Amino acid sequence: MAIIFNIDVMLARRKMQSQELAEKIGITQANLSILKTGKAKALKITTLQALCEALECQPADLLEYRKDN
Repeated sequence: MAIIFNIDVMLARRKMQSQELAEKIGITQANLSILKTGKAKALKITTLQALCEALECQPADLLEYRKDN
């Protein structure tokens, strides 16, 4: 089971830089990078909410499930 974070896709659509997003949602660039690369073990609902607010999107725009083969 793999959850894919499509944060880079939404950043490109919004023409926003990672640093700007990190500042808007109140996390470090390092933690944003962990989310973007899929290395995060957990995601706080408040962080997901902040991402959605900053990127003006829905949670489904950011998260994708891919079944492992």
